[in-house]
Amino acid sequence: MSEVKSAGITELQAGISRGEQVIDVRELHEFDSGHVPGAVHIPLSVIPVRMNEIKKDDTVWVICESGNRSWHATEYLTRHGYLATNVEGGTSAWRTIGFPIEK
Repeated sequence: MSEVKSAGITELQAGISRGEQVIDVRELHEFDSGHVPGAVHIPLSVIPVRMNEIKKDDTVWVICESGNRSWHATEYLTRHGYLATNVEGGTSAWRTIGFPIEK
């Protein structure tokens, strides 16, 4: 099993400001209810068939609602050579801090 890199919301915000990709692995109804601005929606269940949409040579942030599904997606991506970072606390933490949500 690969080591999973994790970071918090403030690190995610810094990554976004650097232009790094954010992948939201929640289900469509969750994503549509509000997500981190600019996040690409790729549900956990389809990560293996949509990996070509994920940048491989740059940090990619993986987020869900709380950090559980994104941890699994991050572990999978890391095993396949991606520079993936799990977002601890997920969209829930992003919302709690009061950062903007895109719908």
